[in-house]
Amino acid sequence: MAIHPVVSEVTRRIQEASRDTRASYLATTVAARTKDPTRGRVSCSNLAHVFAAEPPADKLRLREVRAPNIAIVTAYNDMLSAHQPFARYPDIIREAARAAGATAQVAGGVPAMCDGVTQGQPGMELSLFSRDVIAMGTAIALSHGVFDAVLCLGVCDKIVPGLLIGALQFGHLPAIFVPAGPMTSGIANDEKSRIRQQYAQGLVDRVALLEAESRSYHGPGTCTFYGTANSNQFLMEVMGLHLPGAAFVTPGTPLRDALTRAAARRVATLSALGTAYTPIAQVVDERAIVNAIVGLLATGGSTNHTLHLVAIARAAGIVIDWEDFDRLSAVAPLLARIYPNGTADVNHFQAAGGPGFVIRELLDAGLLHGDVSTVAGASLSAYAQEPFLDADELAWRPAPQASADTAVLRPVAAPFDAEGGLKVLRGNLGRAVIKVSAVKPAHRVIEAPAVIFDDQDEVMARFERGEMNRDCVAIVRFQGPRANGMPELHRLTPALGSLQDQGFRVALVTDGRMSGASGKVPGAIHVSPECLAGGPLARVRDGDIIRLDAGRGILEALVPAEVWALREPAVADLRRNATGFGRELFHAARANASTAEQGATTFGWEDARVSIIDERSSAKETAP
Repeated sequence: MAIHPVVSEVTRRIQEASRDTRASYLATTVAARTKDPTRGRVSCSNLAHVFAAEPPADKLRLREVRAPNIAIVTAYNDMLSAHQPFARYPDIIREAARAAGATAQVAGGVPAMCDGVTQGQPGMELSLFSRDVIAMGTAIALSHGVFDAVLCLGVCDKIVPGLLIGALQFGHLPAIFVPAGPMTSGIANDEKSRIRQQYAQGLVDRVALLEAESRSYHGPGTCTFYGTANSNQFLMEVMGLHLPGAAFVTPGTPLRDALTRAAARRVATLSALGTAYTPIAQVVDERAIVNAIVGLLATGGSTNHTLHLVAIARAAGIVIDWEDFDRLSAVAPLLARIYPNGTADVNHFQAAGGPGFVIRELLDAGLLHGDVSTVAGASLSAYAQEPFLDADELAWRPAPQASADTAVLRPVAAPFDAEGGLKVLRGNLGRAVIKVSAVKPAHRVIEAPAVIFDDQDEVMARFERGEMNRDCVAIVRFQGPRANGMPELHRLTPALGSLQDQGFRVALVTDGRMSGASGKVPGAIHVSPECLAGGPLARVRDGDIIRLDAGRGILEALVPAEVWALREPAVADLRRNATGFGRELFHAARANASTAEQGATTFGWEDARVSIIDERSSAKETAP
């Protein structure tokens, strides 16, 4: 199938914008490549440290400097349910590597915080910056310079993007991402949502709420809604960084363990010492980034990836912005309804056909680049398959030709929506993104008075006092990366959702994040530039009429232009966001964070498109 003209045009646009930065990145990776084991470059003293603690057989193999040595970079901890299964993985990987004539070592561990624990808490202000810490931790792990390939063990929100950004700095090495899989299904998602809203209204007590949450989050594995964690897993599939179909196989099963063993064997083959050298720099190119955006849009994935994919791309010398998401959203059909965009969870999605079904449909429609390098070979078509065990041997078969449940998963010929799940909003309030796939069409346009908040606690306090029982647009300001680390504001979802259910027309506008669980209330999020960086959201006053039109891509305050121009931006006291819970250590990160549209990174990457993004933002501001 010929590639869709819009997909082709966006790809060319990205390639042109990235010409210099991509060339520089690739030159670095070529210079780092060696056809010999990388540990052969280090001194005898260095090498002795590498194998000092290894068992005799591994020590001999490492000492001979002939076979590949695989780095395991793990985000294991046993508080995070999605990562608890990783405790077993190093032993499984070492055994499989030995059988393949290689060795494997845990090169390093990276932090893995749980956004489900920190939602609405001070620790959430470290969440976004943890991505960059993880990237740096991955670089530190690989900086020993004695590895020929990498296995990255991670699942959740900032963790996979951080691992990928870090691994891309060693672009000459092959890398495979190894997931743990989702937990088995618990309480139905619509029931969980109903009880949360009842608690927000004071209709049920904390005991009932905790019981519902415990029945939902009940065992090892990833949370089963389609938030950032599971969006990560789908993106690793469509970018060719998983073994095909690895994303949504539950933990502790024979198939899960077989996939983990196979990843170790495969990455040894992909090393410069193997038969199919495929460095990660070759896998993550402009076409793979476009595939990731299309896959995100077609499945109604997390809004957090309008930050993370920008940062991931830049780590590979590729420059994208929200215009690329917006143009692709116009042609990428919505094929999946997974909570919060529907009632089904990812296990139901997997049973209905899973990633293989979606990828085949998009490939057949010319909406994905099929001629890309992947860890499974030189074509994305391998990802239109699903794994299974054939007499205890791992094998693959074509994904189902038809969806097993069209309420959850549909073909391109009969999508849930002709357009993708994300839109870009523009106007005199700046630029923002909105997840429309979770919002019913009746709620996608709203004009209502602004109610101003500088803290999410203020929103909850006024809600509990009944002061928001009216049509309103909650403006939650000073929530950007420079202000307080851009925490997710998912805590507000039940309260705003209950107002909408009562018949009030409500929306959220913020320079903060709303998480991969962005729900049914229209939310213009990631407003850029943020208030602390001079963003126009700081000019809004209580009672201003705000227009949010997701269909036409409009976000504006209906204030006369001459009045708007004379307004002084509001200021906020952010001192309490600077101390406690380790926030003191992140002062430099807040001070150096780029805008949301530039990925909210702290690495100081600069390129020509930064000024282009800023100029476009200014040009698109419109007076009402």
